[in-house]
Amino acid sequence: MEELLVRKTILALGAMLALAAASPASAAHLLESYDAYLSRADHFNSSGERLTTAAAIIRQDRANYHKFGIRDRGDEDDRFFDDVGNRAYLEHLINQGSSNPWVLRRIVSDDVTIHVDVYGSRSHGDYVIVTLLDD
Repeated sequence: MEELLVRKTILALGAMLALAAASPASAAHLLESYDAYLSRADHFNSSGERLTTAAAIIRQDRANYHKFGIRDRGDEDDRFFDDVGNRAYLEHLINQGSSNPWVLRRIVSDDVTIHVDVYGSRSHGDYVIVTLLDD
């Protein structure tokens, strides 16, 4: 009877360890949230060339905000994209997220207000999710 109890306890502990191992060691947490209005100025780079991806437009918005001081009504501050390296990494972060492709197409074609959530572990971003606030 005692041996059966020990075996059940060992099996239960093994099952708990297996579940713990299956979940990520450091789950992504919300690092940053902000809203931004993506205006005509954000749809063009510093050379005046039209940007053709949502990631490029959002990156330009954050460069305009942090580097050039060009701010639209509705733009909120963020700490994450104040870093030029994080702005450069933005396309990867968007590709890792689950933003609706329709939202990303709207960003390219229209002036819209967006909400951005940056998820990661500590100060390292793993992915972003972009949603529209206009619709």
